[in-house]
Amino acid sequence: MKADDRLWDVDDVSRYLRVPVATLYQWRHHRIGPTSHRIGRHLRYVPEDVISWVREQG
Repeated sequence: MKADDRLWDVDDVSRYLRVPVATLYQWRHHRIGPTSHRIGRHLRYVPEDVISWVREQG
């Protein structure tokens, strides 16, 4: 990840994947979705990880 890249929040990932935010939380609970990181009380995603996860689903 480049220093100028920003992390995505659940709303960003929800829009990108076109799934409800609740689905992302369910996937995280069941460890089946894209890799996410807890930063304080916030959930963040590295965009490249989300895109890579989508390609693996192919």
